Amino acid sequence: MDIRTANLENLDELVLLFEAYRAFYKKNPDAVGAKIFLQERIEKNESVIFMAYSDSGEAVGFTQLYPLFSSTRMKRLWLLNDLFVKEEFRGQGFSKTLIERAKQLAQETGACEIMLETAKTNDIGNQLYPTMGFELGTDFNWYHLDI
Repeated sequence: MDIRTANLENLDELVLLFEAYRAFYKKNPDAVGAKIFLQERIEKNESVIFMAYSDSGEAVGFTQLYPLFSSTRMKRLWLLNDLFVKEEFRGQGFSKTLIERAKQLAQETGACEIMLETAKTNDIGNQLYPTMGFELGTDFNWYHLDI
Protein backbone atom coordinates (compact mmCIF):
# COMPACT_ATOMS: atom_id res chain seq x y z
CA MET A 1 0.00 0.00 0.00
CA ASP A 2 1.30 3.42 -0.98
CA ILE A 3 -0.17 6.87 -0.30
CA ARG A 4 0.81 9.71 -2.64
CA THR A 5 -0.18 13.34 -2.96
CA ALA A 6 -2.14 13.81 -6.17
CA ASN A 7 -0.65 16.00 -8.86
CA LEU A 8 -1.29 16.72 -12.51
CA GLU A 9 0.70 13.64 -13.56
CA ASN A 10 -1.85 11.28 -11.99
CA LEU A 11 -4.91 13.39 -12.80
CA ASP A 12 -6.40 10.81 -15.18
CA GLU A 13 -6.23 8.07 -12.50
CA LEU A 14 -7.77 10.47 -10.00
CA VAL A 15 -10.62 11.36 -12.36
CA LEU A 16 -11.58 7.67 -12.62
CA LEU A 17 -11.72 7.37 -8.83
CA PHE A 18 -13.56 10.67 -8.49
CA GLU A 19 -16.19 9.63 -11.01
CA ALA A 20 -16.70 6.33 -9.17
CA TYR A 21 -17.08 8.34 -5.95
CA ARG A 22 -19.65 10.61 -7.57
CA ALA A 23 -21.54 7.58 -8.95
CA PHE A 24 -21.69 6.19 -5.41
CA TYR A 25 -23.56 9.40 -4.50
CA LYS A 26 -25.89 8.99 -7.51
CA LYS A 27 -24.42 11.89 -9.51
CA ASN A 28 -24.53 11.83 -13.30
CA PRO A 29 -21.22 11.01 -15.01
CA ASP A 30 -19.15 14.00 -16.10
CA ALA A 31 -15.52 13.01 -16.62
CA VAL A 32 -14.71 16.26 -18.44
CA GLY A 33 -16.17 18.36 -15.63
CA ALA A 34 -14.46 16.19 -13.02
CA LYS A 35 -11.09 16.64 -14.70
CA ILE A 36 -11.51 20.41 -14.85
CA PHE A 37 -12.68 20.54 -11.24
CA LEU A 38 -9.79 18.45 -9.92
CA GLN A 39 -7.20 20.16 -12.10
CA GLU A 40 -8.29 23.54 -10.73
CA ARG A 41 -8.08 22.32 -7.11
CA ILE A 42 -4.54 21.02 -7.73
CA GLU A 43 -3.27 23.98 -9.77
CA LYS A 44 -4.71 26.58 -7.38
CA ASN A 45 -3.61 24.65 -4.26
CA GLU A 46 -7.21 24.81 -3.03
CA SER A 47 -7.24 21.27 -1.66
CA VAL A 48 -4.93 18.46 -0.74
CA ILE A 49 -5.69 15.11 -2.34
CA PHE A 50 -4.07 11.87 -1.25
CA MET A 51 -4.32 8.79 -3.44
CA ALA A 52 -3.99 5.20 -2.27
CA TYR A 53 -2.25 2.63 -4.46
CA SER A 54 -2.31 -1.14 -4.12
CA ASP A 55 0.88 -3.17 -4.01
CA SER A 56 0.45 -3.78 -7.74
CA GLY A 57 0.44 0.00 -8.40
CA GLU A 58 -3.27 0.39 -9.07
CA ALA A 59 -4.94 3.61 -7.87
CA VAL A 60 -7.67 2.32 -5.54
CA GLY A 61 -8.83 5.26 -3.43
CA PHE A 62 -8.46 8.89 -2.47
CA THR A 63 -9.31 11.51 0.09
CA GLN A 64 -9.66 15.24 -0.54
CA LEU A 65 -9.24 17.84 2.18
CA TYR A 66 -10.05 21.53 2.03
CA PRO A 67 -8.39 24.13 4.28
CA LEU A 68 -10.57 26.16 6.59
CA PHE A 69 -9.80 28.40 9.56
CA SER A 70 -11.18 28.72 13.06
CA SER A 71 -11.45 32.35 14.09
CA THR A 72 -12.02 31.55 17.75
CA ARG A 73 -9.00 29.24 17.92
CA MET A 74 -7.02 31.31 15.39
CA LYS A 75 -5.80 28.17 13.64
CA ARG A 76 -6.24 26.19 10.48
CA LEU A 77 -8.57 23.24 10.34
CA TRP A 78 -9.20 20.76 7.55
CA LEU A 79 -12.47 19.60 6.06
CA LEU A 80 -12.18 15.96 5.04
CA ASN A 81 -14.69 16.33 2.25
CA ASP A 82 -14.19 13.16 0.20
CA LEU A 83 -13.08 9.64 1.04
CA PHE A 84 -13.44 6.80 -1.43
CA VAL A 85 -12.01 3.33 -1.96
CA LYS A 86 -12.97 1.05 -4.84
CA GLU A 87 -15.44 -1.56 -3.67
CA GLU A 88 -13.16 -4.52 -4.36
CA PHE A 89 -10.45 -2.98 -2.14
CA ARG A 90 -12.65 -2.09 0.84
CA GLY A 91 -11.91 -3.73 4.16
CA GLN A 92 -8.17 -3.87 3.45
CA GLY A 93 -7.16 -0.77 5.42
CA PHE A 94 -6.98 1.76 2.58
CA SER A 95 -9.56 4.11 4.15
CA LYS A 96 -7.81 3.98 7.51
CA THR A 97 -4.44 4.67 5.90
CA LEU A 98 -5.86 7.63 3.97
CA ILE A 99 -7.34 9.01 7.20
CA GLU A 100 -4.02 8.54 9.00
CA ARG A 101 -2.34 10.52 6.21
CA ALA A 102 -4.96 13.25 6.65
CA LYS A 103 -4.17 13.33 10.38
CA GLN A 104 -0.49 13.66 9.55
CA LEU A 105 -1.29 16.62 7.25
CA ALA A 106 -3.21 18.28 10.08
CA GLN A 107 -0.24 17.85 12.42
CA GLU A 108 2.23 19.08 9.78
CA THR A 109 0.19 22.26 9.20
CA GLY A 110 -0.50 23.02 12.86
CA ALA A 111 -4.22 22.48 12.40
CA CYS A 112 -6.51 22.26 15.40
CA GLU A 113 -9.09 19.93 13.90
CA ILE A 114 -10.22 17.73 11.05
CA MET A 115 -13.93 17.85 10.46
CA LEU A 116 -16.18 15.79 8.25
CA GLU A 117 -19.79 14.99 7.67
CA THR A 118 -21.44 11.84 6.46
CA ALA A 119 -24.98 10.68 5.92
CA LYS A 120 -26.74 9.10 8.86
CA THR A 121 -27.38 6.15 6.55
CA ASN A 122 -23.65 5.65 5.79
CA ASP A 123 -23.28 2.64 8.07
CA ILE A 124 -19.69 1.90 7.03
CA GLY A 125 -18.53 5.49 7.55
CA ASN A 126 -20.41 5.83 10.82
CA GLN A 127 -18.60 2.75 12.09
CA LEU A 128 -15.20 3.75 10.66
CA TYR A 129 -14.87 7.35 11.82
CA PRO A 130 -15.20 6.74 15.57
CA THR A 131 -12.57 3.97 15.34
CA MET A 132 -10.23 6.58 13.84
CA GLY A 133 -10.75 9.01 16.73
CA PHE A 134 -13.55 11.17 15.32
CA GLU A 135 -16.31 12.15 17.71
CA LEU A 136 -19.91 12.73 16.74
CA GLY A 137 -20.66 16.38 17.42
CA THR A 138 -23.51 17.25 19.74
CA ASP A 139 -22.62 20.80 20.81
CA PHE A 140 -23.68 22.69 17.68
CA ASN A 141 -26.50 22.75 15.17
CA TRP A 142 -25.31 22.42 11.60
CA TYR A 143 -27.23 24.40 8.98
CA HIS A 144 -26.83 24.69 5.25
CA LEU A 145 -28.27 26.81 2.48
CA ASP A 146 -28.36 25.35 -1.02
CA ILE A 147 -27.85 27.98 -3.69
